[in-house]
Amino acid sequence: MDWKQAWATTTTTTNTAFDALAPLCAPFADRWDRDVERRTQLRTPENLKTLMAAQREHNSARSTAAMARNQRSAARKASKNPLSGNRRAARTADKAARQHHSQARAGMKAARKNYPATLVARAVQAHAAHAVPGGLASWLLSEAGNTLTVWPASVSAGLIGLNIAGLWLGRRQASVRLDDAMSAEERRLASRLDPSFWVQNAEARGLSGTVPTPAKLTPAGLVSHVRLDGRWNPKTFRAKADEVRALLGARTDLRIEIGPGTHGDRATITLRTRSAADGIDLNGWKPGDPWGVDTVTGEPVMVPLGRRMLIAGTSGSGKSWSTRALLAEASESPDHRLAVIDPKRVEGINWEHRARVAIYAEDVLDLTDELVAEMHDRLKEVPRGRDTIEISTRRPRITVFIDEGAEVITMARKKQERATKESPAGPEWSRIMENLGTLARMARAAEIILIWATQKPTMDAKGGIDPQISAQITYRAALALSTSGESRVVFGEDATERGWHAHDLPMPGVAMLRSAPKAKPHPIMTRAFSPADVIALPDRPIWHREQSTPAASPLRLVKDPAAATASAGSETNRERVLQAVNDGARTARDITERTGINKGTVSREIKALTNAGTLRRTGDGMLHTGQEAA
Repeated sequence: MDWKQAWATTTTTTNTAFDALAPLCAPFADRWDRDVERRTQLRTPENLKTLMAAQREHNSARSTAAMARNQRSAARKASKNPLSGNRRAARTADKAARQHHSQARAGMKAARKNYPATLVARAVQAHAAHAVPGGLASWLLSEAGNTLTVWPASVSAGLIGLNIAGLWLGRRQASVRLDDAMSAEERRLASRLDPSFWVQNAEARGLSGTVPTPAKLTPAGLVSHVRLDGRWNPKTFRAKADEVRALLGARTDLRIEIGPGTHGDRATITLRTRSAADGIDLNGWKPGDPWGVDTVTGEPVMVPLGRRMLIAGTSGSGKSWSTRALLAEASESPDHRLAVIDPKRVEGINWEHRARVAIYAEDVLDLTDELVAEMHDRLKEVPRGRDTIEISTRRPRITVFIDEGAEVITMARKKQERATKESPAGPEWSRIMENLGTLARMARAAEIILIWATQKPTMDAKGGIDPQISAQITYRAALALSTSGESRVVFGEDATERGWHAHDLPMPGVAMLRSAPKAKPHPIMTRAFSPADVIALPDRPIWHREQSTPAASPLRLVKDPAAATASAGSETNRERVLQAVNDGARTARDITERTGINKGTVSREIKALTNAGTLRRTGDGMLHTGQEAA
């Protein structure tokens, strides 16, 4: 290496060291410059005239006070009588002169404050206060051949040098080295995160006392660590997020995250200018595909089956697109079945070829009744020493997806129709939520798993989450939400403090998943799965309780949605009710005992058959077919 290369290397190393020290000295230089500017603005001709007048007044008052003090001393010597007229007059004059001197001194002090000395003069005075005594001490202590006694002057000179070096470094314009891979927007933001720009403009935004490090480019965007002085802590700095955005000139929809740093006096600013999921194909689905990709780390995010889950997201956030991959996985294997409760119908009809779909209130009640009965049967089979049953084709894991929780809760609040002479009582709609609550609390051991989705993640009277069900959920996911209150309902009361800000997520298709206490609040780009993709999936067996018992016939692969509806719909139950009446059943209770159908369905079918004229109710309330009644 020749001397030119050595010089270039040394220069680069020196500049790097100076760039690293510049942010540390920037606050000192900034305070110096601000004080210089303040003093300069006060040093006006008017204030100078006031100071000169105050000095003249002070000099006159001091002279008058000295004269009065001398006259009082002379009067005291001339007469030993303290009550003599001369002594009393001299004492009164001395008191008045001292008061006048005190007032003049206060006026001169105020005038000096309004017309301060330059900061350079003050610095010279301060350094002279230790430089002169230090130099004198070194001269007095020095001896021939002994240089150790010059340390007082050396220390003084070192202090002066440190102050000058601090000012130079603090004012130094650090050479901002921008990554070639940065976009134009990232270059602009990185230049504003440079300490030299930040310190000069921070005070105007109420951020004085904070100094960032030069921004670093990561797969998830720009990251800068901020040093905080004694007036700040990470929480108060995070509250200034709007001021930070304004200082950086960042666009409104750019996600800015402010969190604690490595130490208590540090904070971190992360600008999500890019995503680690960029370039990864998340369209479509095949078995084993991840639910999404972490936009910060780029790692795939898996949601294992068998986990009770809450999924929330406002309209248009991509909630349906993001959940379809989960439902496809839950209905793919031979030992897995899917049930979809969708009062809005739009999503449910896409799954009719591979899921038990319940749209109307009667269907939802039937499905939940069957699931509860299935749960009790399965719980009897849980072996000793195990927490759950062993899933199989006979006892498959059943994933129950509630597409809009608010509508299901509203459905369960329908009033029950009272019994009359002509018709029995209507179904107990409140049993829908009772059944779902029972499944949430007890059905995990039976491998019956709830996934609750809603656009209204609140627990008030019109909310979309039942408190009892919410308490049993372990996996919580949210796409874009409307308010921070909704984020707290989904992720817990510590959501805002720990960074689970789902209300700041972009739309559509970006979610957060909290699956453990130490989970990171990283945005996740979820897999996109269209309705056409769902319809194109191959058919899968559809679960019915009659087919899941040991004595039932083998599961049938239903390929035609119309055939699926006919095989699982109300006509089969209606025929069984009619057959029971033909066989001698005369009351709803008799029919329930003979057919095994739940009483709500029996009541509904009796009412339908009665309205059609197929059944007649006699005066004693007994049921007969139309011909028998005639």
